[in-house]
Amino acid sequence: MPAHEIVKLGLSHVPEGRGIFANLTVDENLQLGGFLRKDPAGIAKDRAHALSLFPRIAERLAQNAGTLSGGEQQMLAIARALIARPKLLLLDEPSLGLAPQVVQLIFKIIKTIAAEGTTILLVEQNAFMALKAASMAHVLEVGALAVSGPAAELAADDKIRKAYLGVH
Repeated sequence: MPAHEIVKLGLSHVPEGRGIFANLTVDENLQLGGFLRKDPAGIAKDRAHALSLFPRIAERLAQNAGTLSGGEQQMLAIARALIARPKLLLLDEPSLGLAPQVVQLIFKIIKTIAAEGTTILLVEQNAFMALKAASMAHVLEVGALAVSGPAAELAADDKIRKAYLGVH
């Protein structure tokens, strides 16, 4: 299925490596999030909400996206995906290469997005942060499902903590 048809079905993807358009401005990247939508008022509302979640991005609308820091690029990628108004938001390694403080901020916002009603499928190697943000968790080991269940239960399980979280 073509990508634009997938987006029309309500799925947005923030790929590993962010997938922003580096040669476009922050504003132009955000405009692409609403490209398939036909409701200018709704796009404006969702854009304002995305920028309220990521005020750093709001300060940089005229800046080329490629000149943003890694954390700001991740914020832009998530904001752009939200403007498409997804039912399901796929986040692939949102913490990859980011400073610990930025990782904390990104995961706080991920929890906010989920609390607002958007379903999120999170693929993340930082198991500790992923379990704190998730309601359900599925742990893969060498491509196979190793364990599955409520994230809080997995995070509290000593065997899981030792095997996957490095807690002894």
